[in-house]
Amino acid sequence: MEKPSNLLLKLARRLFTNPDEQERFVEALMNPQPFQSSIIWCHEKPDFTSLSVETPTYWQPPFIDRLHLGEKPGKHPLHEKGYFYCLDFSSVFAAATLFTILQPVRLIFDMCAAPGGKSIFAWKALKPELIISNEVIGKRLGMLISNLKRCHISPSAVVNRDSSLFAQMMPSSSDLVIVDAPCTGQSLLAKGEKAPGCFHPTAINKSANRQKRIIANSAKIVSAQGHLAYMTCTYSTEENEQVCEWFLERFPHFQAVQISNLAKYQSHLTTMPCYRLFPQDRLGAGAFTVLFKNTNKIDSQEVDFNAISSLYIYQNLNKLS
Repeated sequence: MEKPSNLLLKLARRLFTNPDEQERFVEALMNPQPFQSSIIWCHEKPDFTSLSVETPTYWQPPFIDRLHLGEKPGKHPLHEKGYFYCLDFSSVFAAATLFTILQPVRLIFDMCAAPGGKSIFAWKALKPELIISNEVIGKRLGMLISNLKRCHISPSAVVNRDSSLFAQMMPSSSDLVIVDAPCTGQSLLAKGEKAPGCFHPTAINKSANRQKRIIANSAKIVSAQGHLAYMTCTYSTEENEQVCEWFLERFPHFQAVQISNLAKYQSHLTTMPCYRLFPQDRLGAGAFTVLFKNTNKIDSQEVDFNAISSLYIYQNLNKLS
């Protein structure tokens, strides 16, 4: 087996003080093992599916199944018919914060939506009046639209603009804004995939700066008493805890929400309530997640939703019965 890079070893030492935990983390990335697949049941689950299911975790939503190792749900006939969407269980962990939101949700805005898993999860969990999924990278739009269409997610719309435009056009408009932030993708290694340069300080700093810009723009479209969910699939503190600390310094009317179901996964790298899943936990490749609440009491501006609708490049506005 090839030796771990000095940058990976340095990251392991920053994340864990325990040498055994450092070793387990490095081993999970250098010698990746397969994880169980998981699926979101987008609509009512059929009585018989022929898929073998693991015992649920205590924080796992009822509409999620984690499958036995070796199951290939993407080849199941119910997948093509749009009954379910396949995703890494780490994504389920990251999105589990949304179950803390108890008030009715009218509008969800997913800022970095492709390929669509977080949009579908939020739509299923919170039943909004509308979900708008944005993807700024044009070549990723096809898979996003395809997944929303296949899974019959409605009412929904897709847009393709920079976050700064929405900060101007729809301030204080969305009950929930999801920022599944573009990152260095270090957890790809735990899946046996490649992520060249993902531990290099230059790549990490560039990614963190982009994340700060996106989360700052996203905060401006969160309604009073609304929520902002921030999550990544990477491990470096610069892209996770440090982004959140930067955010709260500049947007002090937001507060991080304690998620009691995820208390076991509280990040030991900060006192802020935010949560990490690591690949050595063997539930998924890894994720960071935090839910912020806008503590402001009053919305200040009217939003022209007709102008927003002119940006839709895909829409399914039929309400499901």
